[in-house]
Amino acid sequence: MTATSFLFARRTLATSLLLALAGCAVGPTYELPATPAPAAWKEAPAAEGWLPAAPADALDRGPWWTLFADPVLDELAARVQVSNQNIAAAVANYAQAQALVRQQRASLFPQVGVDGSGRRSGALRSGETGSAPGNAFSAGLGVDWAPDVWGRLRNAVGSAQASAQASEADLASARLSAVGELAINYFSLRETDTELRLLDETIDGYERAFTITKNRYDAGIVAQTDVLQAQTQLINARAERLTLVRTRATLEHAIAVLVGAAPADFNLPAAQWTPTVPGVPIAVPSTVLQRRPDIAAAERAMAAANAQIGIARAAYYPSFSLSASLGSNASRVGDLFSASNTLWALGLSVAQVVFDGGAIGAGVDAAKAAHDASVARYRQTVLSAFQSVEDQLTAGATLAQQEGLRREASAAADRTEQQLLNRYRAAQVNYTEVVNAQAAALSARRALVQTQVNRQISAVTLIQGLGGGWQAAWLRDGAAASRSTQ
Repeated sequence: MTATSFLFARRTLATSLLLALAGCAVGPTYELPATPAPAAWKEAPAAEGWLPAAPADALDRGPWWTLFADPVLDELAARVQVSNQNIAAAVANYAQAQALVRQQRASLFPQVGVDGSGRRSGALRSGETGSAPGNAFSAGLGVDWAPDVWGRLRNAVGSAQASAQASEADLASARLSAVGELAINYFSLRETDTELRLLDETIDGYERAFTITKNRYDAGIVAQTDVLQAQTQLINARAERLTLVRTRATLEHAIAVLVGAAPADFNLPAAQWTPTVPGVPIAVPSTVLQRRPDIAAAERAMAAANAQIGIARAAYYPSFSLSASLGSNASRVGDLFSASNTLWALGLSVAQVVFDGGAIGAGVDAAKAAHDASVARYRQTVLSAFQSVEDQLTAGATLAQQEGLRREASAAADRTEQQLLNRYRAAQVNYTEVVNAQAAALSARRALVQTQVNRQISAVTLIQGLGGGWQAAWLRDGAAASRSTQ
């Protein structure tokens, strides 16, 4: 065997060894930690009494807000998807995370560079030996590659990819939160419109009662205290109306910001409100783990933290680097590509940390601690999700029962108000009883309206607790597609 053949065989063996070692990985295998997952909702039996039947895929179609059958809400929700700045920030964060994945994946491939130069030189004084001007040209091609022997680069790619998937889930969370907040503010504004209409009708009644009482006082039938009571009640109702006007303006401003508009450029006219409460399909608790984007984001963050342990452990092992270069030097450009002027080189370098005072071990311990923290955050997110759903199941069931009772109470208070007003006109009762009956009737009407909007808000919160129309399987499908293209 010639010396050249021996050197070639040795290089081939070294390269083959590095490629074989590249299959070795020192990172821990990722496993999803166990979390509490009850077989059924504790409050679901109570909820069955008020949640009407609905198609099982009602939330899988995405635009869950259409279940409330309100065209104005549908239009506002569409604007939120496009113009909300929190969603825009989440979109930008997701784009950044995807770019980081591509950047980390590029480190798995060799880096190829080319360089070239041209130089003309000579002495400033003529007549000296070697002072004639001369040209020097050079061109080179270089290749550098650090084989991923211990899986450090692959773990970095996996960590970046998990972080990108977490950003995608964060984007879904931002959309779900923004549209949910819009729906809650919108229903609260419609409640305020309804209360304003009720209060306007009540103020009209108070004005008539005040006029009747004043006329009776002028006729010497009743005492002045009746007039003062009627006047006080009327003024208080007008002051309460101003409070509702302020509340409505605040809600309108909040909706303007959610749809990406300045409050001065946004106007939402009063409209008839239908307190529709849609049927929300309740699946088993385990589906919440797949539906809620915040749980998916926490799980992907945990996977990224797991990959960071492998990156930290890789520092224990030697790093390898392969390099190759091909270059040429000549005094004329045309001679650069002549074989006689071409030089080549191959190189292999190995680096190993011998002593670092425990820095690598500390880095591994820090990565493990970060992973443990991400596991705790994931489990806490799951528990909070279960709590949110259970709370809204309870709230929905009790509010449905309360609405029926509030409706009965309002009807009874209306009848009492009318009867006492008739008896007052017949001089059978004093005006204090009328005032009390009118205040009770108004309070009962407003309590009914508030209960109706609370049912809608509870339905919105329940849909958010169930994850809306989002599915964590989309992350897995996207990750599988990404791996298939690698």
